[in-house]
Amino acid sequence: MAVNTRILLAARPEGAPKPSDFRIEDIPVPEPRDGDVLLKILYLSLDPYMRGRMSTAKSYAAPAAIGDVMPGGTVARVETSRHPDFVEGDIVLSYSGWQSYALSKGAGLRKLDPAVAPVTTALGVLGMPGFTAWSGLLLIGEPKPGETVVVAAASGAVGSAVGQIARIKGARAVGIAGGPEKCAYVRDALGFDAAIDHHAVDFPAQLAAACPNGIDVYFENVGGAVWEAVFPLLNKHARVPVCGLIAGYNATSPTGSGPDRLPVLMREILSRSLLIRGFIQTEFAAAHEAQFLREAGAWVGSGQLRYKEDIVEGLANAPEAFIGLLEGRNFGKLIIRVAD
Repeated sequence: MAVNTRILLAARPEGAPKPSDFRIEDIPVPEPRDGDVLLKILYLSLDPYMRGRMSTAKSYAAPAAIGDVMPGGTVARVETSRHPDFVEGDIVLSYSGWQSYALSKGAGLRKLDPAVAPVTTALGVLGMPGFTAWSGLLLIGEPKPGETVVVAAASGAVGSAVGQIARIKGARAVGIAGGPEKCAYVRDALGFDAAIDHHAVDFPAQLAAACPNGIDVYFENVGGAVWEAVFPLLNKHARVPVCGLIAGYNATSPTGSGPDRLPVLMREILSRSLLIRGFIQTEFAAAHEAQFLREAGAWVGSGQLRYKEDIVEGLANAPEAFIGLLEGRNFGKLIIRVAD
C-alpha cells in the first residue's frame, strides 16, 4: 500500500534551523472524494521564505503550526481525479508542501505542458522566483538603458533572473555572489557585466570599482554587510525593490549593537530622493502574471534568460537541503525530486 510521507514542523528554530526542528511521518494516502484531485508530488521547491513560516514573528503570512506539513510550492501529477477540470496524468503546479501526496479541490492548480518547458521551471525561472525578479525589477526598479542594476545572491533563482532581465532591458548588470565559482557563473554563463565576491576582504572597494557611475537600481534580497556596501553607492533617485533579507533570517536578536543609524538612513533617503519599496510578488500576480509568463517564456525559449537548477534526490533530504539553502550552499534554484 502506498504511503504519504510528510515532513512536519516539529519545533520553532532558535537561530538556524536544525534537523530536530522537522519530523518525518508516514500516513495512508488520502482518498479523494467528489470534486477532489489526488496529487502525487514530483518536485518540491525550497525557498528562503519558508524560514519565516517556521517562526511566530509578525509577517505577511501566517506561520505554520507545530505539527503542520511544511509549506511549499510543488509540481505534481494527477493520480486520481474526481474533478471535471482535471484528468489522470495532468501535470500541475500546486502548493502542496513537503509531502509525497496531497488532495486538492482544484483551486489554485495550474496545468503545465512539459512540451513547452521542463516542468521544474514552474518552480524557478517561470514560477514564483522568476516572477519575483520580473515584477520587482520592472514594476518597482524600472531600469533604463545604460543604468547600473546591482543584485545580490546573483547566482540564485531570483538574482540570476534579475540581472539577465536588466541586461535584456539595456541596463548594466552587476551581480554579487559568494565564492569564485558562483561569480564566474554569473559573469560568464549568465552574461552579467561584472560579478563581485562578497567574501572578498575588499568587497566594498571591488563593488565601487564595478559601479563607477554609482548604482541606479539595487534589488535587495540579502541585507546585512552587502547592503552596507551598496548603500553609499546609490545614486540620486535610485530605486531599491526589497523582496528579502536572508542575511538576518536566522538572527536571534536585532542585529547591530552600535548607535541608532536610522536617522542617518532616513536623511540619506530624503537627500538622495531614494525609493525603497518592499513587496511580495503576489500583490502583482492578478494584473501581471500572464504578461510575465509570455515574456519570460519567450526569453527562456530564445536563450536570453538562462537558469540553473540544484536538484536534490529524495523528500527525506529536504530538511538538510533547506538548512544548506540558508547558508548559501546551494548553487541555482533548489528543488527536491520527490518522485519520478
